[in-house]
Amino acid sequence: MTSTIQVLPTEVVHLITAGEVIDSLAAVVRELVENSLDAGATRIIISVCPQNWWVRVADNGCGMNLDDLKSAATAHSTSKIGSCADLWKINSLGFRGEALHSLTTLAEVEILSRPSANLSHTSIGETSGWRVVYGDGGKAEEIEAVALAPGTVVAVTNIFGNHSTRRQGLPSAAQQLKAIQNIIHQFALCHPHVHWQVWQNKREWFSISPSTSMKQLLPQILHQVHSSDLQEVKLQLSPPHKTLDLVMGLPDRCHRHRPDWVRVAVNGRMVKATELERTIFAAFHKTLPRDRYPVCILHLCISPDKINWNRNPAKTEIYLHELGYWQEQVNQGIEQGLRINSTHVPEATHTSRVGKLIKAAENTSDYNLNSSTSQNFHSLKAVAQINNTYIVVEHPGGMWLVEQHIAHERVLYEQLCDRWQITSVEPAIIMYNLSIQQVEQLQRIGLDIEPFGEEMWAVRSIPAMLKERDDCGDAILELSRGGDLQTAQVAVACRSAIRNGTPLSMEEMQTLLEQWQRTRNPRTCPHGRPIHLSLEESALARFFRRHWVIGKSHGI
Repeated sequence: MTSTIQVLPTEVVHLITAGEVIDSLAAVVRELVENSLDAGATRIIISVCPQNWWVRVADNGCGMNLDDLKSAATAHSTSKIGSCADLWKINSLGFRGEALHSLTTLAEVEILSRPSANLSHTSIGETSGWRVVYGDGGKAEEIEAVALAPGTVVAVTNIFGNHSTRRQGLPSAAQQLKAIQNIIHQFALCHPHVHWQVWQNKREWFSISPSTSMKQLLPQILHQVHSSDLQEVKLQLSPPHKTLDLVMGLPDRCHRHRPDWVRVAVNGRMVKATELERTIFAAFHKTLPRDRYPVCILHLCISPDKINWNRNPAKTEIYLHELGYWQEQVNQGIEQGLRINSTHVPEATHTSRVGKLIKAAENTSDYNLNSSTSQNFHSLKAVAQINNTYIVVEHPGGMWLVEQHIAHERVLYEQLCDRWQITSVEPAIIMYNLSIQQVEQLQRIGLDIEPFGEEMWAVRSIPAMLKERDDCGDAILELSRGGDLQTAQVAVACRSAIRNGTPLSMEEMQTLLEQWQRTRNPRTCPHGRPIHLSLEESALARFFRRHWVIGKSHGI
């Protein structure tokens, strides 16, 4: 019987590979930008024209000499790995050696490049660059010397020209442009030191200026977000784990309608990391308003032998070793970023006088991002109470107004989460006209409830915090109306918190402030409402014109 299994021709194998690596115009941009970043570029110019199916990427990276250019598009050729062992120590964005060869299979490719003078393989006197045009299969067909600054220019034209069905299956030009923009934004966040220029149909589309950090760069991408809305936490971890860089929107100032700005990057590339994304969402739970989502970008720098990139041709999915360790570190980083302390008063450094004051306060206080749980709160002082509702607080950077009810609600909610306690009550609390669903809900959150006659129920155990309240029956009725245990804990905290309109002594206000400051998420209540309003010293100085020269300010 004749065998039906046969070895595929080489050209068929290459076409299959090309289809896996290059599946869109955005994929072309991704692969070329990765090469530019691997070449050490600090300036990258991307030009796209979806209607004419071409992409051009120019950079100021290290460039290539003629010998490298001749073999650059050969199948599975790369300068980044050379053996199986190298797959476990990948420090570059590209390493498969497939991208340029795949492009020559699907499009027309030319590369112009000139190596930097400081490269060891650059010939003395090599002051010009070279232009190479590649044929199908990656063979160099045209070679000529050209005048060129150090760096590389890759032009890819007539993309999918020989595969018209592939073009027809792609999204619209507008959708492809959006995908390209998203990819560039992702790379920019991972490499904030790079200057990006993007052109569409020979007109400048957008640019991203280099920044010192993700926090400084993000407002260029999310224009409605200001740097002061963000908090950055950098954790230096013990080898081989290296570093964790976390930029997060402060929940009382910055959040989204959709869960579209929780991103995870590993070693310079955005990846799909569902488990870490879930960890981030869980860490922000009960800090944001209902149906709102956090802004959070996580960048992990990990030893290459702790990652397996060989999972997806686009390298967007990885196998991450020690996932539980990283989830714990992410939780700790977010917890640090959510704290409120004297290091979170950037506006107060506008004047040297206040800057020195804050520096002195930081030097004498244990309360900072790396502090232990025994923190010093002497820099926060309750001054007064307004309308029996707001506590006026003095601190080194200015003043705050703290809403007493929701500050206490945050305190009680975290206490309940840490030690949810059900206690017996005697006599039992009698409830009327409860539905079967309400009874099951109370049982689900741990209350002891049993029939006590026709349409009557006896509740014999309740949350400990409600035991002394005169509206305990109303609170139990509220708990019976649905929700999980956390929802019940929020409701109990809200019912038990100090009510607005309650006068407090100076000692009671100071105690509440200290309890509130020690919470894990002091910026918002469990419903997501902001707890304090900040008026910084620098703003007060500007309002009262304290920086004016008296004579000149009055025209004397």
